[in-house]
Amino acid sequence: MHDDLGFDLAPAGPARRVVSLVPSLTEAVAHTRPDALVGATDWCTQPAGLEVARVRGTKNPDRAAILDLSPDLVIANREENRELDVTRLREAGVRVWVTDIRTVAEAFTSMRRLFDTALAWGVPSWLDEAERRWAEPVVPDGRRVAVAIWRDPWMVVGRDTFTGDLLQRLGLVHAFADAPERYPPVAVEDLDAADLDLVLLPDEPYVFTADDGPEAFARVPTALCSGRALTWYGPSLLTAHRDLAGALA
Repeated sequence: MHDDLGFDLAPAGPARRVVSLVPSLTEAVAHTRPDALVGATDWCTQPAGLEVARVRGTKNPDRAAILDLSPDLVIANREENRELDVTRLREAGVRVWVTDIRTVAEAFTSMRRLFDTALAWGVPSWLDEAERRWAEPVVPDGRRVAVAIWRDPWMVVGRDTFTGDLLQRLGLVHAFADAPERYPPVAVEDLDAADLDLVLLPDEPYVFTADDGPEAFARVPTALCSGRALTWYGPSLLTAHRDLAGALA
């Protein structure tokens, strides 16, 4: 069997000890078999109250701590994690499954393979339900929307991203879909432009708040929203439509 990047892994039985280096997938594993999750990063904040060993961050995981947990499988992601860490863990004999998710459809395909093939647990019912919800026809909205992810400097979601595809699946026009970069910097003066209908200000990775973000815009309306609903895949896809409804109203 092979992961999303084509790396071959020897088949194994159902995973009993899992370390996840991807916040979205940490939530997915914990939602499905919480007893199997033994380690996660400091950024893995869902589900609330998660009590597992912490192995530092997504970009600087404590590899020694991961080895001490004796995982059957470590879950990583091409965008979230460094190739170096994946390589070093594999050299130490750890089975690492790397996901690559840049669209809503890829999220479902990748998670199905993760649960069915890598973890050998079968596809969970919540994943089937989430996929059914996102298979409904897209209702065009027509508004041109940008998603800010940082300030000082200001950065937005650009091309070839899960979040950009999710915007389009919500019927919105992703204003930076053709940007040369995946997360391009942009002058706030250009972002506060007449050809945008809305700028979404999520609470991660930068924590935009009512007092930090909206005040920079004089022309374009802004809306605070859940970063989890906008940028995470996993169980959040069950409620993303509802959780974003207020911001998009």
